[in-house]
Amino acid sequence: MAPESQEAYLDLYRDSGALLEGHFLLSSGLHSNRYLQSALVLQDPEKAERLCRALAQQLPDGIEYVVGPALGGVVVAYELARALGALAQFTERKEEAMTLRRGFQLPQGARVFIMDDILTTGTSIRECYEALRDKDIDLVGCGCLVDRSDGKADVAGLPLHALVGLEVQAWEPADCPMCAEGMPVEKPGSRGA
Repeated sequence: MAPESQEAYLDLYRDSGALLEGHFLLSSGLHSNRYLQSALVLQDPEKAERLCRALAQQLPDGIEYVVGPALGGVVVAYELARALGALAQFTERKEEAMTLRRGFQLPQGARVFIMDDILTTGTSIRECYEALRDKDIDLVGCGCLVDRSDGKADVAGLPLHALVGLEVQAWEPADCPMCAEGMPVEKPGSRGA
């Protein structure tokens, strides 16, 4: 099956009402004029499968485990693992740090890939990496459905695989032109800045 265009994948976000325009407070603390709400597109299992299967076709062979940071990475880690024939796990917070819980374990030498839905600053991927880095595993890379950092995010030095690259403007609150205009800010995400 031939890969679709990045625009076709973004159309799945648009058609789901998951690509929003306005004034938004991102989880990173930055402000932006666009927001991607992956939960709205991922609620449709066919769309989630289509997006993750497309990314799976771009990844190296032999990935055995896909680990996503809760909450945004849970569904995409599962769907990517399914497309790869791998197992899916997720990290979650315990005492302010991400960790594997619920009995999840990674065997020695396992080939592991970290997956999140949207990449802005890389914080979620770095936190997931911190939870895994001392384990005796092979971290082969990380990925996301949409990289809104234009390849600039810090992903702990891991090779990054993104289905879609989307340049989205973001500002520190003090430099935000929409704040300067008095436009109200919305916080649609899942965690506070």
